[in-house]
Order: sequence, then C-alpha cells, then structure tokens
Amino acid sequence: MATPIGNVADLSLRSLAILQLADTVAAEDTRVAGQLLARIGARKPLVACDAHRETQVIPQLLARLAAGERVAYVSDAGTPAISDPGARLVDAARTAGHRVVPIPGASSVAAAVSASGLVDGPFRFAGFAPSKGAERERFFAGLLGAGEAQVFFEAPHRMADCAAQLAGAGARRVSVCRELTKQFEQIETLAASALPGWVAAGAHHAQGEFVLVLGPAAAQTEAARPLTMDTDTLLARLVPFMPVKEAAKLAAELTGEARKALYERALALRAAGAPAGTDGAADRHAD
Repeated sequence: MATPIGNVADLSLRSLAILQLADTVAAEDTRVAGQLLARIGARKPLVACDAHRETQVIPQLLARLAAGERVAYVSDAGTPAISDPGARLVDAARTAGHRVVPIPGASSVAAAVSASGLVDGPFRFAGFAPSKGAERERFFAGLLGAGEAQVFFEAPHRMADCAAQLAGAGARRVSVCRELTKQFEQIETLAASALPGWVAAGAHHAQGEFVLVLGPAAAQTEAARPLTMDTDTLLARLVPFMPVKEAAKLAAELTGEARKALYERALALRAAGAPAGTDGAADRHAD
C-alpha cells in the first residue's frame, strides 16, 4: 500500500483504514513505519522486509497469511515495488493463492510527471541513475537517445554530474522536481543545456530528493528526418521495380545527390544482376 512521500496529509482514507485493520505491517524500514503508525494512533506488530531481507521473511509472512492474518506492506515512502522492495513478496503471495489488494496513493513518479507539463504521451520510468562508471554512462546515453519522455531519480550529491550529462540534450526541456510534497518543494523546468548553471546557482539546488523528467525529443518532419539507408542500398531497392531513369530521379530527390551520378550507379546495379522492372535499353537516354 502507498504511503506519503513527504506530506503525511497525503495518506488516503483507505490507507488509514487498512493500517488500522491490519494484523501485521511488513515494512521496508520498521522505524519509518513505526513513526507513521504512531501518528495515526495505531499499534501493530512490525516485520522488517527491506531489499536485503525480503526473500528471507517471505515464508514468515506467507505463514501469517495462511493463518488468516491481514498483512499490509509499506515501503518508506510512495508505492511499493516502484524502485522499492515489494515485488517479490507480492509475487510469492499470489503464487501461494492469497489475494493481493493494491492500495494506491502517493507516487513521486506520478507527481513529477503531472507537475512537469512535459509529458502528454508515453514516457519511460528509468528508476535510480547508477552511481558511477560505465553503467552510469550507458544510463544517460539511453536517456538522451530515447525519443519519448524519461523519468528517473537522482541522488543530491550527483546532481552536478547529472546536469552535465543531460546538457547534451540541448534545447530538450527538463523538469527538476525537488522535495516533492515537502516544505521546500521546488519544481523548475528549463532547457537541458541550462541545467548545469541552475545546479551551480544555489547550494540548495543539490540538496534533498530529486525526480527528473526529461521531455520528449522534438519530432522530426518527414522532410527533415535523415535517410537511414546508404544510396546503393536505396538504388538496389528501386531498380527492380522501375526504369533506371526513374530510380535515379527518385534517389536524387531523396538523397540530394547528383542525378547523373546516381543514374550511372543504377545502371551498374542493373548490369550486376538486379532484376529489371522494364527493358533498360531506353534508359540510356537519361538527361
């Protein structure tokens, strides 16, 4: 079940009722869960179920479910199993035949996307940016190479490096969502090229919890979209289905190369054995 990502008032009425009804609360961090339960006046047995212990405690939790207990699972903040533990527990519970009931609520991903104004179509959630090395380089290369919007988490002490990586996106816009739902919440949308300057402009720009939304790449028009095959391949595709003269003319329009040169290359392809769309004799009178 989802818990607040900062503002405790975001705990839904349904979540409040579930926590009151639960016989046991499994938690990513029992201290964090204990504080939440104390604020709503609920005293419940707590079972630690973080990323390192999830597999080990699953049998215990399944036994509780088999005995008829109601078990609620909470991560530290937001929705479990979204860059948080929980997926293995859910899978095991379903496999064992127990009913799993999602209790939706706060999600920093959804909050950032909705507040960015950059996403009106598909987007990809990439999780946490890797901390270093080749894995981190591949991560940012993947973000910049994708056409759809990208959403990811970044640690505050790596924001300067993150900004330098994203600057390569140029005019593509980025929303930096810092401390969502908390007292010092900040959402800034700017060109990716301006991000390093923004991070350097204030010490607090590299403090707190960050969700970043990289907007989609600008759509290319058909006229501006680069040709993705070499000219010989293009001619080889055209020659079997039309006269050499017409194939050269069309290839010239698509590539911008000289028509006469393309005509000679098309003739060579035809002579090399490309199936003829028509008899090629008359094609030698191309202008």
